[in-house]
Amino acid sequence: MLLKIFILVLFFAIMIGVGMYCRKSTGNVLGFVLGGRKVGSWLTAFAFGTSYFSAVIFVGYAGQFGWKYGIASTWIGIGNAIIGSLLAWRILGRRTRLMTQLLHSATMPDFFGQRFGSSMLKVAASVIVFIFLIPYTASLYNGLSRLFGMSFGIDYTWCVLSMALLTGVYVWVGGYMATAINDFIQGMIMLIGIVAVIACVLNGHGGFTTAIEKLSAIPSETTPSLQGSFVSFFGPDPLYLLGVVLLTSLGTWGLPQMVGKFYAIRDEIAIRKGTVISTLFALVVAGGCYFLGGFGRLYGNVIEYTAAGTPIYDSIIPSMLQTLPDLMIGVVIILVLSASMSTLSSLVLTSGSTLTLDIIVPMAERSGKTSLTCEKQKLTCIRLLIVFFIAVSSALAIIQAKSSVTFIAQLMGISWGALAGAFLAPFLYGLYWKRTTPAAVWTSFVLGVGIMCACMYCTFNHQVFLCPLLTSPINAGVFAMLVGLVAVPVVSLLTKTNNHTDVDAMFRCYEQAITVRASTSLPDE
Repeated sequence: MLLKIFILVLFFAIMIGVGMYCRKSTGNVLGFVLGGRKVGSWLTAFAFGTSYFSAVIFVGYAGQFGWKYGIASTWIGIGNAIIGSLLAWRILGRRTRLMTQLLHSATMPDFFGQRFGSSMLKVAASVIVFIFLIPYTASLYNGLSRLFGMSFGIDYTWCVLSMALLTGVYVWVGGYMATAINDFIQGMIMLIGIVAVIACVLNGHGGFTTAIEKLSAIPSETTPSLQGSFVSFFGPDPLYLLGVVLLTSLGTWGLPQMVGKFYAIRDEIAIRKGTVISTLFALVVAGGCYFLGGFGRLYGNVIEYTAAGTPIYDSIIPSMLQTLPDLMIGVVIILVLSASMSTLSSLVLTSGSTLTLDIIVPMAERSGKTSLTCEKQKLTCIRLLIVFFIAVSSALAIIQAKSSVTFIAQLMGISWGALAGAFLAPFLYGLYWKRTTPAAVWTSFVLGVGIMCACMYCTFNHQVFLCPLLTSPINAGVFAMLVGLVAVPVVSLLTKTNNHTDVDAMFRCYEQAITVRASTSLPDE
C-alpha cells in the first residue's frame, strides 16, 4: 500500500510541477490554447495519441470487445493505428495547419464559421461540441474508479473528485503546453505499462501458447458451430467488428480535441516525424489494449455479471489485474490514470476555449462589452469554463454510476458518433473541396446529431432504430459518418457556395511555393 501511495504522490507532483513550469507560455490566448503553434513532433504525436486512448479504451472497450471478439479485437487497435493515426496525419495534418493559420482559427467551430462565412455555423458547432463532449468526459472516470476501488478501497466519488481536481489545476495553470508535456510523460508510462501488463497476464496462464489453447476451447454464443472462434482471424462476428474499427478509427477525423492537435504543430519536419511516432504509439497502446482484452474470457469465473447473466464489461480488465503483484498493480493504476487525465485535459481545454472564443467573445463584441475582448479577460473566461466543464462532467459521472447506463462504451459511442457524424464530412470536404457549401455543413450537423439522438431515444424506449444492426450506438455512429460523407457532396452540388473570390483566396495557402531538397521532391527537367 505504501508503495502504491508513493507512486501516486510522485505522479501527482510531476503533473503539477509541469503545470507550474509552463505558466510562462500562457500569457495570451494563442499560447494558452495552442502553445503558440510551436509544438514539436514528439509532444504533438504523444498529445494526439494520449487524447485518443483513455480509460474508456483500456477498461471499457478492451473489456467489452475483447469478450465479444477474442483475439480478433486486436484489429481495432490496428485500425486505430492505420486509419485513426497514420491516415489522419497524412490527410488532415498539413492542410489543417495551413488553413487554420491563414484563417487565424483556434478551434474547429471557428474554422466552420470562417471557412463557410457563417457565424451561426460556428455557434451551432460550439453547442454540439460542448453538449457531446460531456458524456465522453464522464465516461473517463468510470474505468479509473474500478481500479482505484480494487487497489485502495477508495469510494468512487473521491476517485472522480481527485482526478478532476488534479487535471483542472495543471490545465488552469499551464494551458496547452502543460497538457502536451504531461501527455508525453503519460504516454511513456502507457507504452511501458501496457507491454508489462500483457507479459504478466500471459505469464499467469503459462505463456502465450498455453493461453491461446485455453481460449480456443471456449465456444461462442453467437457461432457455436465455429470451433476456436475467439482465436480466429476475424472472430465470431466480423461485421460488428468492422463497425467498431470504423467508429474508433475514422471517427477521430471529426473529433475537435483530436483535430486541434494539428492546429498547434510547428513545421513540416514535426508533421513528418509526428506521423510516424503517432502511428507507432497507437499500434503499441491500442493494439496492446485490445490484444489484452481478447483474453478476457479466461476470467469468466471471476468477473461481475448482471442479474440477467450478462457480463459487466467494465469489470473484465480489473478482474484480469487482481492477481498481479502489487508493483504491477501500481503501474496499471498510473497507466490508466495517465490515459484518463491526458484525454480529460484535452477535452476540457477544447470545450472551454470553444465556448469562449466562438460564442461568448463574439456575443460580447456585438453587445459592446469590450471587457471580454482583451487577452486577460478571454483567458479568465476560458479557465472558468474549464472548471465548469470539469464540474458538470464529474457530477454526471457520479450520477451515471447509479443509473441504468452501466457500460463505459455506451457513453463514448454516443459522444463519438454525434461529433464525428456531424463534423467529419464537412471538415474533410472543407479542407479539400472549394465547392462545399454552408447548406451541406448544416445538413451534416443535423443528420449526425439527429441520428444519434434518435438512436438514444429508441434505445431508451426499447425500440429498434431503423434496423437491428443500428441498435448499437457504435453502428449508429458509423452510419452517421457514412451518411455525412455522402450527403455533403450531394447537397453542395444542389446549393449555392460562398463567394468564389474568398474561397479561392483561402485555398491559395496550399499553392504557396516553397524550396525543398531534391531528396524530397524530384526537380523538373
